[in-house]
Amino acid sequence: MHEYHSSPAREYKIEVKDRDMNQILVIGSLNMDVVVRMERLPALGETVLGEEYWNNPGGKGANQAYAARLAGGQVAMLGSVGTDKYGVRMLELLEKAGVQVMDIQRDSGQSTGTAFVLTGTDGSNSIVVVPGANSTCSSEYLAENAELFSKAACVLLQLEIPLESVCSAIRQAKTLGKLVILNPAPARQDIPEDLFPLLDVITPNETELSVLTGGPAGTVEEIEQSAKLLLYKGVRNVVVTLGARGSLIVNQNGALLVPARKVSAVDTTGAGDCFNGVLAVALSAGMPLEKAVLRANLAASISVTRRGALTSMPTLEDLESLWQMFSRDDMSYVAEG
Repeated sequence: MHEYHSSPAREYKIEVKDRDMNQILVIGSLNMDVVVRMERLPALGETVLGEEYWNNPGGKGANQAYAARLAGGQVAMLGSVGTDKYGVRMLELLEKAGVQVMDIQRDSGQSTGTAFVLTGTDGSNSIVVVPGANSTCSSEYLAENAELFSKAACVLLQLEIPLESVCSAIRQAKTLGKLVILNPAPARQDIPEDLFPLLDVITPNETELSVLTGGPAGTVEEIEQSAKLLLYKGVRNVVVTLGARGSLIVNQNGALLVPARKVSAVDTTGAGDCFNGVLAVALSAGMPLEKAVLRANLAASISVTRRGALTSMPTLEDLESLWQMFSRDDMSYVAEG
């Protein structure tokens, strides 16, 4: 593997049209997780007693919108919830954080997306996801909100709403010349080939990269080679999130491993969403790609030290205190922090 060393590569920037607007449009899912903790998971047909249960607000779209807003972005969101208590709660949380939610669709005929999580004391879990209203986030609904696309500097998407809607939104955004970031999660193999050239940044983890390309994603060298397959498809920049190893940037200029800050993780739920939200804010503000990825890495390193998904996202003040320590040009020491 080779790395960037020259000054031009370090200052490599992604062109952002309408940057003065500095608004991020997040399009995606809103879910409520119902988590039940028990000593062990039940066998088929068995009833066991749970120790406790709680609700975790989430969904990749909501998590990323929340993270972007707390990191200082001006954020609007498009998605769908039911008119039930979970939908009301999700909208209240986002609105309280400052996310523009007035155009989120309220569907009285659907329940808010819900994930039922059974977790054992040994860390094992079983999860059932009911998409609910997320499945009604249609291309027609997104087209009706064209004004939000025009106001945005960056459009950030994931794959927890219908793929047809994701494709329509990306094409709509790119027609307007917007910066488009796709977090391909959950990964799927049926993304249309003509969509890849419309992506400014794609942000898979190792598993998602392997699903997208069919290539190995174990060593950093293997990950780089698999990421290049996405470049051949037309993606401009591939940023592979590698957890404790950091993030690997791969584009036509080469490859660079941006290391992670060492921390004692207590819950990695939502760390990828935190990364994507903060990355969108940094790139929309005109930050060079390498520094934007470093900033997103640092944000994720804060989130994994807290429990929950949406509730683990760092504030701008949290992030700035770390940023002053780790944003200098020589990044070789980041993993030691």
